[in-house]
Amino acid sequence: MMRWAGRIGLGLLTLIVFAIGSGWLFLLTGLPQTSGTLSLPGLTADATVTRDKYGIPHIEAQSRRDAHFALGFVHAQDRFWQMDFLRRLGSGRLSEVIGAPTRNTDRMMRSLGIARLAQASLERLDPDARTLVDAYTDGVNAWLKTQSGAWPAEFYLLRYSPEPWRAADCLIWGRLMAMLLSRSWGEELLRDKIKNALGPEALDILLPPYPADAPRTLAALGIENPLAESSASNGWVLGPGKTESGKPILANDPHLRLRSPAVWYLARLSFPGGELTGATVPGVPFLVLGHNGKIVWGFTTAESDTQDLYYERTDTRLPGKYLTPDGWKDFETRRETLTVRGTEDETVEIRHTRHGPVISDLSEELAIHAGIGHVLALASPALREDDDTANALFALNNARSWHDFEQAMKRWHSPRQNIFYADTGGDFGMISAARMPLRGKSDGRIPAEGWKRENDWRGFLPFDRLPWSYNPARGVIHNANNPTGKSATQFRTPGYRARRLQNVMENSPPPRMEGSSRLQMDIVSETACDLLPLMLRSEFSSPQTKRATALLKSWDFRMDRNRPEPMIFANWLRQLTRHIFADELGDLMPEWFGLRPLPVRAALTDHSDWCDSRKTAAVESCEQILQKSLEDALAQLASRFGTDIESWRWGDVHIARFNHPVLGRLPVLKSIGNVSLPVDGGNDTLNRGATRTSSDRDPFSSVHGAGYRAVYDLADLGQSRFIIAPGQSGHILSKNYRSLTTLWRQGGHVRLGDPPPDGDVLRLTPE
Repeated sequence: MMRWAGRIGLGLLTLIVFAIGSGWLFLLTGLPQTSGTLSLPGLTADATVTRDKYGIPHIEAQSRRDAHFALGFVHAQDRFWQMDFLRRLGSGRLSEVIGAPTRNTDRMMRSLGIARLAQASLERLDPDARTLVDAYTDGVNAWLKTQSGAWPAEFYLLRYSPEPWRAADCLIWGRLMAMLLSRSWGEELLRDKIKNALGPEALDILLPPYPADAPRTLAALGIENPLAESSASNGWVLGPGKTESGKPILANDPHLRLRSPAVWYLARLSFPGGELTGATVPGVPFLVLGHNGKIVWGFTTAESDTQDLYYERTDTRLPGKYLTPDGWKDFETRRETLTVRGTEDETVEIRHTRHGPVISDLSEELAIHAGIGHVLALASPALREDDDTANALFALNNARSWHDFEQAMKRWHSPRQNIFYADTGGDFGMISAARMPLRGKSDGRIPAEGWKRENDWRGFLPFDRLPWSYNPARGVIHNANNPTGKSATQFRTPGYRARRLQNVMENSPPPRMEGSSRLQMDIVSETACDLLPLMLRSEFSSPQTKRATALLKSWDFRMDRNRPEPMIFANWLRQLTRHIFADELGDLMPEWFGLRPLPVRAALTDHSDWCDSRKTAAVESCEQILQKSLEDALAQLASRFGTDIESWRWGDVHIARFNHPVLGRLPVLKSIGNVSLPVDGGNDTLNRGATRTSSDRDPFSSVHGAGYRAVYDLADLGQSRFIIAPGQSGHILSKNYRSLTTLWRQGGHVRLGDPPPDGDVLRLTPE
């Protein structure tokens, strides 16, 4: 019996190993063909794709149209499931393949109408831009038609098949980003809740305005921003007088959620009369960040307050209507069918007012906040059908001069971006471009009464009144999501990154590319420089607190992954924030909680009454709260890492997590789909590694940062430096799924000049 049981067990194990091995080998057939020859339907002439060792393609085509066709093809080769996931996200169709967990996300996207807005953008495209969108679409579909191996693994895991790519799908990502980077409505709701719970005077402590003494990008140049603005990316440009070569240097590292596959995809397109080199986005036909051989551009998010919430009054006696300044008006309504895997289809009714979509229909919490007899509607330039940003990006790809750049920016409507510029002739500048609402009586800080005409927008700020700078005499322009002008009452960033960047640029601007690359990796915490003197003022008595504070007193404020001080400071600040504010905020604490250095600073200086706990009869001082919060922070860390403080390492908790949206949730496959590694930096360092501080489970993992860094040399664009993370490929079995991660952490780079002589060459021919 035992002998037969062993044989059966061995047989079953053999079958399991064989099945796994066969599946593995089958999925390997889905890796892209990178050499040889392929005949593709829709291509008009021969083209070549030369990939370097990291899988970065250099496309050489005989026409601009075929170059974008080839870009669509290689995007699909390397990232088609990611492209499909993003179009499903924007179209509100994730639940078709995932099921109930994404139902609310789909309802939100349907209510915002992202896919409908993408179609509207497609219909507004200039003819030349539409030609390239169609060519790109043909390239994607050429891959779908000719792919003979396995589909990406995610299709099999989720049990569905790819659908053809549509031209409108190319414009969904832009509409998604316009909403993602214009998210001030969430803080508007939080501000309203805090005002209702604690009174309006609490707002300036808990959600403070941008500090009066913190840097403003263009104010120092004598340029006033006429609007109040509402954090994260870094960007700077050094003019010819500040560089060793006598030509501008532009550096840019936009910060977004870290994820696998990467947001960005490096590529170089070469065609008669031009080139496009830099960061593309799978699913988008145009170059998003980079250079075209003549000009260079880069973005930082201005994060201005371009959105407003409106309370709209309703009446049960008038169903289907809401109140306007001209009387009762019908809601605009439409019904859409939401397909949810594993359950019956759901019919969703979507309501619009004259201000925008009704968002209080999306959740019980929002409906409760709106209150009986009211709904909440969202107004945003990003939700307008006449948004022309897709044409602006196409025009930016084609620009050859400041004049061309300026004309392109006139069509940039959403999201609000500080867009840096430099050219090979030596000119440089920046325009903070977008449609900025001209408000009436309402200032946009809290939801306004929608039935009052005085609260309506009165159009948008004229383009010539937007902040801009061209060849400034000081020779440098820099921004770290800080305001561009003097007025910044609703700006969310505390300004610490901007302060660090300004200190470097005013005292020793880097004259060579190497200096800009080093500055992108800078890990000095201005937050710690500012707060630690206030936090260390108490008398600490226990052995552990004495050891910890001795380390902090001699710390150089660098968020070094190999040191204990960043871990101690970060957790102390986290616990201090909770100890000071949790009793006042109550149920609102989870929604507000995070690393909030400015409120902590206010409590430790001019508003010490916040240190007193409402839960006790005694009056607590800030010194007592400092001691208690440090003791709690150290005890928490000791429970995980032992009592030897000197052996603690920031990198043990500050881990960059590039998580896969599907594979990252599966017990075995998450070890393949997710990419992680310890990293330097923190929330407010230039080398930014923002954390989910409100999470009790994993408060210090780096989840938001510079997934793309570039430094452009206008003296020789071929020497420009690029890096993304974790890698070029979206195939989990590809060697290039994570091959750039270590280089990214080290501040390394690749160059995208001429095609590599030892690269893999794929020849594309017309079918």
